[in-house]
Amino acid sequence: MVKRSDKVAEEIHKIISELLIKGLKDPRIGFLTITGVKLTPDLRQATVYFTVHGDDAAKKNSEAGLNSAKGYIRKEIGQALKLRFTPEVIFKYDTSLDYGQHIESILKEIGATDDGDDS
Repeated sequence: MVKRSDKVAEEIHKIISELLIKGLKDPRIGFLTITGVKLTPDLRQATVYFTVHGDDAAKKNSEAGLNSAKGYIRKEIGQALKLRFTPEVIFKYDTSLDYGQHIESILKEIGATDDGDDS
């Protein structure tokens, strides 16, 4: 059974993705992807996870751009969803990709040192 908060989170994901495709006017926002939206059960707070293609400076600039556009994004969400309360939007960088790459590099390192001999 799908919870209401999951459905609303999916809609918020769509709305923010469309806003990014249309182009937010902040030049700090780089090439980024929304990886997920987590909504509290009372629908008051939405945490939006994103990844950025680029280095740490691009990550920080995109996060600053998203945070400065937070009010506009929240207004667009409110107009589209017509909920009693529009959720507060919080942007967080998704570290799961970086963590996955770190684990993959460790596994490669182990594979390089291990010659595959089980005995």
